[in-house]
Amino acid sequence: MSRSTGAPTPDSALVSTPQGPREASAIDQTANAHLDRLLTLNPSWAIELNAPTHGWGYPDFGPEGLEAEQDALRTTLRDLDQAQPTDDVDRVTAHALRERIGVATALYQNGWGGARINGISSPVQKIREAFDNLPKNTDDDWHVVLSQLAEVPGAVTSLISGVRHRQEHGPVTARPQLLNAAQQAENYASVDGAFMGLTHRPHVVQMPETMRRQLHSTVDAARRAYTGLAQELRAIAQAAPEGMSVGRHEYALRLQEHSGAQLDLEESYRWGAQQLRAVTEQMRLTASEILPEHAGDDHIRAAMDALDADPHRQLHGRHELISWMQGVSEHAIQSLADTHFEIPEPMQHLEARIAPTTDGGIYYTPPSEDFQRPGRMWWSVPAGTEVFRTWGERTTVYHEGVPGHHLQFATAIAAAQTLNRWRRIALWVPGHGEGWALYAERLMDDLGFLQDPGDRMGMLNAQRMRAARVVFDIGFHCDLPIPTELDPLLGQAAGARRWSPEVGWAFLKDNIVMGDASLRFEWMRYMGWPGQAPVYQLGQRVWEQQRDLWRAATAGQFSLREFHRHALSLGSPGLDTLAYALDLARPA
Repeated sequence: MSRSTGAPTPDSALVSTPQGPREASAIDQTANAHLDRLLTLNPSWAIELNAPTHGWGYPDFGPEGLEAEQDALRTTLRDLDQAQPTDDVDRVTAHALRERIGVATALYQNGWGGARINGISSPVQKIREAFDNLPKNTDDDWHVVLSQLAEVPGAVTSLISGVRHRQEHGPVTARPQLLNAAQQAENYASVDGAFMGLTHRPHVVQMPETMRRQLHSTVDAARRAYTGLAQELRAIAQAAPEGMSVGRHEYALRLQEHSGAQLDLEESYRWGAQQLRAVTEQMRLTASEILPEHAGDDHIRAAMDALDADPHRQLHGRHELISWMQGVSEHAIQSLADTHFEIPEPMQHLEARIAPTTDGGIYYTPPSEDFQRPGRMWWSVPAGTEVFRTWGERTTVYHEGVPGHHLQFATAIAAAQTLNRWRRIALWVPGHGEGWALYAERLMDDLGFLQDPGDRMGMLNAQRMRAARVVFDIGFHCDLPIPTELDPLLGQAAGARRWSPEVGWAFLKDNIVMGDASLRFEWMRYMGWPGQAPVYQLGQRVWEQQRDLWRAATAGQFSLREFHRHALSLGSPGLDTLAYALDLARPA
């Protein structure tokens, strides 16, 4: 069986310091040992990172697994205290390690360690997602799939035990989130769900009969486990609290967990409201370009309806969607390579794919270290959706692909001569990463790729969504009053002075244009994953601030390409570490 060892090939060593390759320092060794410990504890993450030498299976989702993770973090801190930095690369690595371990430790010490159940990024989804990027082209590939499938029932048992423990000791999952996840688990286990989908892959018909029978057996066992998981989550939900807000104290730590920065909650909330009003005004101006003769308060909605009705902006069926996404992606890569970005050939391979689920999310998975597995954009298409509008999705391709997540991940992965393995493949802070992807969307407008007013409306609509969730996420979880100036944007909840799920639904429905099923997915996401959604736009804000600081420091010598090259070659640390690293490198 052929397996990747994770060792970079010469072609993947695409980014280096001016002095040439670095020798691994004590801090590099500490960071890499830290990664090895975490991958050993979580083999499914190793699969996601294409580092399967750590074996197959899943983490222990119970209290013992959480304590083992804390032991690993304490070991890393002890090792870090004994290592001295040799250069700025080491200083940034140490800063990033201490920031990540610090916030994880604070959450654990407050009784908030471990994952709540939610509808997008909790073990309910992660157990199933382990199969998305596993190769499925040869019998050897399928031996790996079968090995991982055999681990699913045990992982589900561990998860149920962990959920029950957390319901007693914290962090507690609210009833609506448990019921929502139970429905997802049931969908995964259904006859047309993701597990059964494994038996419909092209290579299955070529398998030896004994292997095919084993596949059917392990898929059936995984489906039974997930059916049982759905039943258990519903049973646990009966005694769970209804309220989903976590309160100011926990929220501040969650926002730091997702942003890598200690942000002022009230200031961020006010700024989000200002951004929402500002982008809404930009949308009104763009609507005037699309429908210059229209008058009335519904100008934005009317312009979007006109864009939706335009047959030249429609894609029919999943095949057309994937072909269009691939074409937009390849055009962006060809246009941006060697102009505003460095995009060597191995980084230019990016695939558009339909996800094996129907939850409605759109996401990206990075390439393997040797770039043999390319980066991939995944679209989870809701059941029954057959028509897609290009005007609203071009900016999504830029977000997930180039110059968004793909360029970001691939640049870090390629920096084998400069960065240790932890920083290249494993360090990921949403405030940095998602902030970059939103920065990339705006940048494509600045660079002239969104001259069409419909495409620009799509970008602005995406920015409006991100601003709206800064407001709702912080306001809801911290119980902040709703400013009166937001009344025109509250929809049917106009006049409300405090956030609730119902007020949030009305607000989001008036400021996020998507179908009810997808909008419900977003709404539940914000209430069940506190502090994650706001860091997209809060991170974009920091990226733009750092670019402006770099421009000011370089005066007339400013190079956008050089700023991008240096910033992306840092990996994906938290926002405070990003600022620290750029301050070290910024020209005097």
